Amino acid sequence: MPEKIKLNTEFITLGQFLKLAEVIQTGGMAKWFLSENDIFINGEQDQRRGRKLRAGDNVSIPGFGEFVITE
Repeated sequence: MPEKIKLNTEFITLGQFLKLAEVIQTGGMAKWFLSENDIFINGEQDQRRGRKLRAGDNVSIPGFGEFVITE
């Protein structure tokens, strides 16, 4: 069962999402984390920390879990 992450805004960047989902401790770790781990958004691999995530997007991080963005 994917973990639900609730947004208070229209979108969130992938870097901000990683911190909100408690995958990383600080925003500064996002660039390193994305270079070392595979991230799949809606089934497609994406490593851009500025990628905008919106409600309905599915994020899968092997070894860390699956997440669904909700409003």
